[in-house]
Amino acid sequence: MTTAATSWIIFRRSMRFTLRKPSWVIFGLMQPLLYLALFGPLLNRIGQAPGFDGGNTWRVFVPGLLVQQGVFSAVFVGFGIISEVRSGALDRMKISSAGELGLLLGRMLRDAVVLTVQAGLLTLGALVAGLRAPAGGVLAAFALVTVVGLAMSGFAYGLALVLKNEEAYGQVLNTLMLPIMLLSGVLLPLALAPGWLSGLAEANPLSHIVTAERALFAGEFGGSDTLVGVAVAAGLAVLTTWFASRAIRSGS
Repeated sequence: MTTAATSWIIFRRSMRFTLRKPSWVIFGLMQPLLYLALFGPLLNRIGQAPGFDGGNTWRVFVPGLLVQQGVFSAVFVGFGIISEVRSGALDRMKISSAGELGLLLGRMLRDAVVLTVQAGLLTLGALVAGLRAPAGGVLAAFALVTVVGLAMSGFAYGLALVLKNEEAYGQVLNTLMLPIMLLSGVLLPLALAPGWLSGLAEANPLSHIVTAERALFAGEFGGSDTLVGVAVAAGLAVLTTWFASRAIRSGS
């Protein structure tokens, strides 16, 4: 069976499971919506601070929330594939005619669709709160955050297939994700950071993606910040997909 055919079958299977429990999609939105409602209004009084684009606090805050949503909605999918490994469901798929890469891509495409829906709902909430941004920039930002979701989904599946244990997987996630998110500037722009902290953030790929999202929300399509962020996201997606494919093959 070709990779494309396997991917489509697994995508439909995964989407059926998701649609049977749509509440999980809503629950996945709770954290960013709480940030939007309870943290966002606090930024109104510091709109003239460096990095806030002359008072457009929502155009700075919401792109960061979208990246945060893209990361956290994707990394936790690893728990699901560990369950499939333990039950033997994944092994039964692998010994069939299904292509191993397709077993991953189908799941990753489902994760991307769920993330896009969540991003749309989050942005609608932000519009109610006061966000104003060019439609083209918002759509381009959606596309970029979808690539981020694919990258983090590939990383999550690869890591889960290597560890094959929920407790170990959770501990590694907590250890890795906290410094990565703190050094990405998702909540506050890194222009507010001291020099040593900005230097550390430069080494964090996610910080360049957050900067690109904010540039897109400002309507800057061809700037260096946008191009660097897009290149980093695409590179991460390729790298993590390769990592996940190696992980699933090594378990054959």
